[in-house]
Amino acid sequence: QVQLVESGGGSVQAGGSLKLSCAASGVSFRLCGMGWYRQAPGKGREKVSTISSDGAIRYGDSVKGRFTISRDNAKNTLYLQMNSLKIEDTAMYYCAACWASSRSTFSHWGQGTQVTVLA
Repeated sequence: QVQLVESGGGSVQAGGSLKLSCAASGVSFRLCGMGWYRQAPGKGREKVSTISSDGAIRYGDSVKGRFTISRDNAKNTLYLQMNSLKIEDTAMYYCAACWASSRSTFSHWGQGTQVTVLA
């Protein structure tokens, strides 16, 4: 059974930092492309960042230079370090695991962790 458990969300003042974690089980983590997505109320899902199994990284334009994705294959854990947070970063953040190229989507999704950036 696949489980993706996000943690690290919360409320922070604008300009502050948070670090999200995603603990994965039931997948061959080191072989999986991983990603972070977010969805704000009333908006569509937005790709934040992805990291492939061999470490290739991509960021959404809105977070470049502020967010850093990383993975620890020994701990089956994905991270997202978020610095210089802005009010517009407020959203539910979701961990995604195992990119399925045939369907152009990730196979597994976590339940999400809320990030709220305060003025």
